[in-house]
Amino acid sequence: MRKKKFSPIFMFLVLTLAVLVISFVLSIFGVQAEYTTINTYTNALQNNVVQVENMLSAEGLKYIVTNTVSNFANFEPLAMLIIVLMGIGVLEKSGFTKTFFTLITQNFRKNTITFVLILFGMISSLFGHIGFVVVLPLGALLFKYGHRHPLGGVIASFAGVCFGFSLNVFLTSTDTSLLMITQNAAHVIDSAYSIESMFQLFIMIVASVVGAILMTRVTEKTIMPMLGKYEFDEIETLDVNLTNRELRGLILSIGAALIYLVIIVYMILPGLPLSGGLLDMNGTFYIDKLFGESSLFAQGFVFIVMFFFLVVGFVYGIVTKTIRSSKDMSESLRYSLDGMGYVLVLIFVASLFISIFNKSNIGTIIVVALTNLINTFNFGGLGLIIILFVISILGSLVYTGVVSKWQMMAGSVVPALMNASASPEMAQVVYTAGSSLGLAFTPVMAYYIVYIAIFDKYGKSEASLLGPIKYMRHYGLVMTIMWFIIILAFYITGLPIGVGTSPVLSF
Repeated sequence: MRKKKFSPIFMFLVLTLAVLVISFVLSIFGVQAEYTTINTYTNALQNNVVQVENMLSAEGLKYIVTNTVSNFANFEPLAMLIIVLMGIGVLEKSGFTKTFFTLITQNFRKNTITFVLILFGMISSLFGHIGFVVVLPLGALLFKYGHRHPLGGVIASFAGVCFGFSLNVFLTSTDTSLLMITQNAAHVIDSAYSIESMFQLFIMIVASVVGAILMTRVTEKTIMPMLGKYEFDEIETLDVNLTNRELRGLILSIGAALIYLVIIVYMILPGLPLSGGLLDMNGTFYIDKLFGESSLFAQGFVFIVMFFFLVVGFVYGIVTKTIRSSKDMSESLRYSLDGMGYVLVLIFVASLFISIFNKSNIGTIIVVALTNLINTFNFGGLGLIIILFVISILGSLVYTGVVSKWQMMAGSVVPALMNASASPEMAQVVYTAGSSLGLAFTPVMAYYIVYIAIFDKYGKSEASLLGPIKYMRHYGLVMTIMWFIIILAFYITGLPIGVGTSPVLSF
């Protein structure tokens, strides 16, 4: 008997109802939790109390009624997905992706292509969450024009972005925010403690290379055989010998892309004549200038990416005559948006569930309860590191805000580990590693909806809410073991995790 699958839309509604009931029950029992934060001015510990909000109360229902529309309109994946898909639609409709990806897949080994795709997904965390809406659809097209199951590209991309969210050799804006929180927490024990910007360089180099290799192997040896043969709607072929028109279109579109990138790069480089116009000069680190609150680059990054796709696609289409009129331009802009009705409904119910869950404080209380375990056990540094690793994974299943979650945890975690001779830098590395391992397994993560939507497009049948997760468990197991071994190896041997940074304290 075939197992019945429930629609993701239906399941989000069920989850929403469950949160309403659970918040009501927990509020009756007065469930609350207490956690410690650091006063950034005095370095003193501050106690905070959070309690479950009853979402079936008058106030809770008022919140739902008055905020549902605004939460949907402001739901981050919504606008980002629509804008980026317009650009990708132009790339695909003009024929650029077919030409470019077919050439790539014909001239490089499958393992190499998968490795680069996963590595690209990992690096995309440097630019926040945009990797979810850019890498996933491009990964599907890369595999499609390589005559492979497109879902393989979607799954590999999602794994690369999720499990690689903490795997970045370069310091991200998230890292700098975490760094300041970690440093403030360290001041509770040592008021003069400071953290260098390259504090995690060495351990991240090792984890990035090994992680990309392992996820590539999982994709090729486990995921692709599971997917089986893909039934293409049409024969997607391209002669190795390009026509002069196609070759000219490819050269000119790539040339236009390079010119565009040079202009953007020049505008984010400080210190040159008329340069740096897209930066926030109030930032301390360069990454803060790049992604600061007043950074034009950060505020307009989605548009910058979309416009890049438009430049490439329109130049190629005009040269190759696949785009001949304003009508063709309009059709190419909406090409990837066909069938968006289902996606919009999916995003609406997902935004409803996530907003109610976050407002109920259920996730926050679970994270605080897990964090308090750190001070429950009288373990040494190694034992506390293992506990932190585990609770970081579990916490990310119910609370995906990396920075805000660390604000709740650092006040207890960092001093406890320092008293056990583990460095604050090591605590942050363990936290970010564990947090990234849970992202791929929770519908609380807003961009999980993007994964479901694209999975549904290439799955030939409607995806279930948790069905796509079954592919992630293979990556999750491998990456958890990898991180566990790397963390233990660096801590036990005392090898530096970054420039001038040890995993253990000498005092």
